[in-house]
Amino acid sequence: MQTEKLNILLLSRYSRLGASSRVRFYQYLPYLNSHGFEIKTASLFNDDYIRDLYCGKRSIANILQCYIARTGAMLGTKRFDLIWLEKEMLPWLPAWFELGLFRHDAPVVVDYDDAVFHRYDQHKSPVVRRLLGEKLDAVMRKADLVIVGNDYLGDRARKAGARRVELLPSVVDASKYSVKSPSPENPVTIGWIGSPSTAKFLRPVASALEEMAVSRGARIVAVGANPGQLDSLPAEIRPWHEESEVAEIQAFDIGIMPLPDEPFERGKCGYKLIQYMACGKPVVASPVGVNSVIVRDGVEGLLPFSFSQWGEALGRLCDNPSLRERLGAAGRKRIEENYSLQSSAPRLEELLCSAAGRFR
Repeated sequence: MQTEKLNILLLSRYSRLGASSRVRFYQYLPYLNSHGFEIKTASLFNDDYIRDLYCGKRSIANILQCYIARTGAMLGTKRFDLIWLEKEMLPWLPAWFELGLFRHDAPVVVDYDDAVFHRYDQHKSPVVRRLLGEKLDAVMRKADLVIVGNDYLGDRARKAGARRVELLPSVVDASKYSVKSPSPENPVTIGWIGSPSTAKFLRPVASALEEMAVSRGARIVAVGANPGQLDSLPAEIRPWHEESEVAEIQAFDIGIMPLPDEPFERGKCGYKLIQYMACGKPVVASPVGVNSVIVRDGVEGLLPFSFSQWGEALGRLCDNPSLRERLGAAGRKRIEENYSLQSSAPRLEELLCSAAGRFR
């Protein structure tokens, strides 16, 4: 057994308010703390930045303060046994700057849950592509361990020359997601949950959703979109709150995740699908990236190959309560076995221990 505490500095991108940081890091902290880890958290961006981001605003003064604080955290890493990093240390700055500033006395574990490298290597500006196009590759090469949420990200890390790459999917705490069936007297509710930055993915399936609202009397709910983003869609826009997100999903009959088949979207980790399935909801999703790994077509949900097929897929589920129940039950079982915090936390514990040179 481990006989002394493992002191870790967590350099997350956001606090718990940021979905990626909450899912990939913060939800694991109670388990890790109870298993001999001592973790100091130092998020890059604060909650004010996230709130501004969702409202389409940006405070240069706040961003500068965040970068100064992150630089201070980087200079104090000698006190720690392991550095646990989300994506990169200082976004939009060259790799030579942040890697030169960072003291590599402790092993580094870096985690990716989306294709953030495409923000640089596919940027419209040739100057950005030239200066930053291979920045994340350099970070991956320097890390002692790269943890990825799907194979698309893992392939990039291996091509970059990362010395060790391990897959750890995004998960939910299954004990917090229970199955509750909506009242059969209510109209079928087709639901989506996300953020203002991803609400745009609903537009290509707007006609299919409108068809369900007209022909089946379906109720369309979008949790986390901003008012005004979906004016052309007969959708009920509801605010996202961490405390109420499970209850919102439990009120759905069908959960949806449309995505375009583009490079950045291929790197997504399908978290909303995992949330829907954890609540026993059948899903309709674009078979892009890891979506077709999480969901098996006809088993836990339906995977229409084109946006034109979405109406047919949604119609099948709207018209068939027993099909919704069967797919939803299979989805819940899949989450418990493969995408739960309970099954994933011991795996993360071993990865962090091995990266730090500690073995249980």
